[in-house]
Amino acid sequence: MRKKVYIAYTGGTIGMKRTADGFVPAAGYLEELMNNLPELKSDLLPEYRIGEYEPLLDSSNMTPADWLKIANDISSRHKAFDGFVVLHGTDTMAYTASALPFMLQGLRKPVVITGAQIPLCRVRNDARDNLITALLIAANFKIPEVCLCFGDKLLRGNRAVKVDADSLDAFESPNFPPLGTVGIEIKINWDLVHPPPKTRKTLKVTALSESRVAGLRLFPGISVDIVKNFLKPPIRGLILETYGIGNAPADRELLATLKAATDRGVIIVNCTQCLKGTVNMEDYATGTSLAKAGVISGFDMTPEAALAKLSFLLSQKWSVAKMKKMMQTDLTGELTRP
Repeated sequence: MRKKVYIAYTGGTIGMKRTADGFVPAAGYLEELMNNLPELKSDLLPEYRIGEYEPLLDSSNMTPADWLKIANDISSRHKAFDGFVVLHGTDTMAYTASALPFMLQGLRKPVVITGAQIPLCRVRNDARDNLITALLIAANFKIPEVCLCFGDKLLRGNRAVKVDADSLDAFESPNFPPLGTVGIEIKINWDLVHPPPKTRKTLKVTALSESRVAGLRLFPGISVDIVKNFLKPPIRGLILETYGIGNAPADRELLATLKAATDRGVIIVNCTQCLKGTVNMEDYATGTSLAKAGVISGFDMTPEAALAKLSFLLSQKWSVAKMKKMMQTDLTGELTRP
């Protein structure tokens, strides 16, 4: 029996069609292209069903409401299919890959997000290989996680970031090894893969209903007024991207602004601007001053994962103390505590 894989086609470069105005998503076009690929009819590949979204999106237009649509789509078909492939634009793919692990509680089957830098309609493209690889992984490898498959790597979704706008190897996982590598063979690092959940037997979808979160990247000379405006009500959470291992200017007014916000219940999470590494707020005075202001460490979380996690926690209606504790607890493989 051939395995069955559901393809949630949200849009993106992979299925775009050339027009007078450039490449755009076109309804029905991807399925037409796939029907003309003889490789996809091979017995070595799973049977697949395409669910084409309406409208098809350039991923720059993706919102949390679209993440919920994807999560509900997977949930409603969780029993009927062996695995899932989400076709997605690359610009915000890391955000979707970071959000879905928090939204899909009790996931027992692989969800593989992929896309392309070059559309499938072009003679030379990366779409074909990414699509075939994602189908093979979704069908044949029991990885109960949300993954991002691109080029020669299979990454944990909430560890992935887009690092190159031009390369066909556009994504990396700076602080966590790949779950798998794609070469002559597909090799899975099983010691890194999460085991299936022990308790929950049914998949539960949790919406990221709290949108009053933001991200702010510090820069030399940043005006305190900018930070004050970011932290005005109704903001409830902020990902603060700091220097190095979690440092910020030793500016009394800035620190007072951050403390005033945390005192009224705003959760501020310290993530590094560096591509690789972890936040340590104990080594330098500029880091400890942030901790005294009530800012908490995001350790080695990507800003994308931290933003999704903060929205997830704020959606639970928990106390601030509990949310801060959970923010610093590994829930879906998104962080490593030193």
